[in-house]
Amino acid sequence: MKEVVGSLQPGQVWTIKGLGAEGPFPELKEKLMLFGQFVGDWEMDARYAQPDGTEIKTKGEIHFGWILNGRAVQDVWMSKDERTGKAIPSGTTVRYYDPKIDAWHNIWISPKQGVLQTFVARKEGDEIVLRGKTREGYPEHWIFSEITPLSFRWRAVESRDMGKTWIVTEEMRVGRITPG
Repeated sequence: MKEVVGSLQPGQVWTIKGLGAEGPFPELKEKLMLFGQFVGDWEMDARYAQPDGTEIKTKGEIHFGWILNGRAVQDVWMSKDERTGKAIPSGTTVRYYDPKIDAWHNIWISPKQGVLQTFVARKEGDEIVLRGKTREGYPEHWIFSEITPLSFRWRAVESRDMGKTWIVTEEMRVGRITPG
């Protein structure tokens, strides 16, 4: 990607100087790899549960990268327009490791959905579990599971009865886009 200062020419992408990073901050590399393992480009098949019991299925992309001198990971989630096949940005997550609590702070921002959510994430067994609340204040978990170098499963679950039962509201099967 060519970094541009000033006006853009067709095909150029504006980047914020100093935001991107080459890799993880060396002193925290081991801890940073919890989400650093996802750096790269991914394709996804997603399904979203609807209140009437039906579900919506879509395809999309996720792009993860190092930011802020390698101390954080940012991702951009994109859904595919069914008519054009073009990827449309849906939102972004900024994630950073906090050594004081030995966990990750996560901030999801989706102007398209009018949502800003915060989560705290930790490794739990073979999964990465982000704990937060829905817009309505119910407990919600975002879970990365079945993680391999080439794929993972992501799902959102929420509870309307203070954790007695959980329902899956979103699920994605994600595969790494391999170069060339």
